[in-house]
Amino acid sequence: MFEFFDRGQATPNRVQVTGPNRWDWVLLPLVLALLGAAAYGAMQMARPFVLGQPTPIALDIGELPYYLLRTTLRMFMALGCSLLFSFVFAAVAAKSRAAEKVLIPLLDILQSVPILGFQAIAIAPFIALFPGSLLGVECAAIFAIFTSQAWNMAFSLYQSMRTVPAELNEAAQVFCLSGWQRFWRLELPYAMPALLWNMMMSMSGGWFFLVAAEAISVAGQDIKLPGIGAYIAVAIEQENGRAVAWAIVAMFAGIVLYDQLFFRPLLAWADKFRFEESQGDTGQRSWLLDWVHRGRWTREAGNRFWALMRSALGWFGGTGKRRSLPDPRSTPMRRALPRMWDALLAAGAFYAALRLVTYIHADVGWAEAGHVFLLGLATLVRVMLLIGLASLVWVPIAVWIGLRPRYSQRVQAVAQFLAAFPVNLLFPIVVYVLVTYRLNPNIWLSPLMVFGTQWYILFNVVAGASTIPTELRLASDNLRLTGWLKWKRVYLPAVFPAYVTGAITASGGSWNASIVAEYVTWGKTTLVAHGLGSYIKQMTDAGDFHRIALGIGVMCIFVMILNRFFWRRLYELAGNRSQ
Repeated sequence: MFEFFDRGQATPNRVQVTGPNRWDWVLLPLVLALLGAAAYGAMQMARPFVLGQPTPIALDIGELPYYLLRTTLRMFMALGCSLLFSFVFAAVAAKSRAAEKVLIPLLDILQSVPILGFQAIAIAPFIALFPGSLLGVECAAIFAIFTSQAWNMAFSLYQSMRTVPAELNEAAQVFCLSGWQRFWRLELPYAMPALLWNMMMSMSGGWFFLVAAEAISVAGQDIKLPGIGAYIAVAIEQENGRAVAWAIVAMFAGIVLYDQLFFRPLLAWADKFRFEESQGDTGQRSWLLDWVHRGRWTREAGNRFWALMRSALGWFGGTGKRRSLPDPRSTPMRRALPRMWDALLAAGAFYAALRLVTYIHADVGWAEAGHVFLLGLATLVRVMLLIGLASLVWVPIAVWIGLRPRYSQRVQAVAQFLAAFPVNLLFPIVVYVLVTYRLNPNIWLSPLMVFGTQWYILFNVVAGASTIPTELRLASDNLRLTGWLKWKRVYLPAVFPAYVTGAITASGGSWNASIVAEYVTWGKTTLVAHGLGSYIKQMTDAGDFHRIALGIGVMCIFVMILNRFFWRRLYELAGNRSQ
């Protein structure tokens, strides 16, 4: 656990063999193909572009591999940015109580802002930053995908850092680790299994909102970037069911590829950081990682990489000496600082509330604000009912999967595909069923809100269940715990922190998904459910920025209140149980 960057380091006095073996020759074409594809896709991102110029998207099947390459490249760029953001955010929020009071509510706000809200704000600055180049629009799309990936990763890492077991914290103090060393050698390794599952969920979340990210429609501007999302948007506009089916096939192929080439090796590698004394039977396997270990050049490249990382991170290491921290109660000024900070935050909140009241009174009116508030209540009821139903279904299934690694690996790609499945692809079926049987859209469009976000619960609980120590499971068997008693005493307490993390992100994602689920269009047929999501979607299409801001603001208020008085209480309970 404490040697996160020592793994794979070469043994000092062994004989180094420089020649490649057959595994190196097998891996070489794969590595060259991936590098060549990434370079080609990156070059296409910087093509000339003029605002207002049409960007045609062909529904030819032969274009799908190229579109899949462009989409996958954007998603991995956004994933890298999300990972860096998570490192900084979680480290600051977990280690500073003052910063935590600002960052966690800010995270609640950010995850509740719909992707259309970020896009409406970001598209113009990015285009202005790269005039005459498609790179500006590409950056706007990557930023939009980033906003669908980063928040749950940041909260997962923050939650893991806050729930590091007490015995590991004591060991870190004994070894006199600095804050920097503590993060890289203890906190990040401990959080790695859950973080990787959330990275997979983030990639799936990127697919879910891909149509909105690649088919940009803001204030009359219609820009479509080459990619699967734009392909789906054009297929929906033309009511081309055949093209939708081929898009599903291409999406599934892409998910399987990056699962086998990226996530499966990472999960197998991260399994060594599970917190238990015995390995048990929960090890992940990866054929690609096995090949890398067998290859002579690839193994040596890995050794050099980890040695370089260890050396680079050592530049910022501690002195190895125990330092006595000053007592915050030692002076009156130190005792007054937390109260001064709380007073400053209260003043900031009061000022924001005053500005909101002034904005409503001057620009949109109180009648419109009351109408939007009622729409928010309707969406709130849908979100809470759907999260409750999803929890009842997926928590038992996720625990069962997490405790059985052979099934976990089999369902991993399938779960990623289901989580990534854009709800827009269900529009033909949904419209046909609701119109044919004259069903109420206010009721039957609601399941679309949780279709893509319920998987946050599944992935997080699977990650939590897979880290249950084998010793604890064996002890429960020795005590003959069975049935509900075993769930109550062992499984549910063990996965409760992971469940709360998944439920919070699923709740925020459901609010975000309401802009897609409450306003369904297939060709010339449109079904609308009364709610906050459909309101924001209609105002975005109309380019009414005052009412867009009102809808986003009301959604942020609802999510913050829900998180503060419901989910945060559960999270505090989870943190207390983990100590």
